[in-house]
Amino acid sequence: MDADLSRTPEEISRANQHDVKIKWRDGHESVYPARSLRLACACAACVHEFTGHTLINPTSVPEGVRPLNILPVGRYAIQITWSDGHATGIYAFDRLRVMCPCPVCKYSPPQVLPH
Repeated sequence: MDADLSRTPEEISRANQHDVKIKWRDGHESVYPARSLRLACACAACVHEFTGHTLINPTSVPEGVRPLNILPVGRYAIQITWSDGHATGIYAFDRLRVMCPCPVCKYSPPQVLPH
């Protein structure tokens, strides 16, 4: 089992028709609004791979975008096929946990991980 349970999902599902829910092994639950998650895609089509500048135009992502399919990528990430046709982004569990939008995580100071 992974040493850091806070970054290991126990269950990944939809919270409703649009949003993605992750129940982490430490008991925490995160619900990611679908459009925010879609706009956070870090693939080469959405973020310039050398400069890190965002390439995706937020107005090109429909308000009602939703995941059509959520697939595991190894033991470290998920890949989402979106209703707007986008399917190349990989969302690493570490990044998803840091992105948790809940009030507890959003306002907690970042944790320093040991080297």
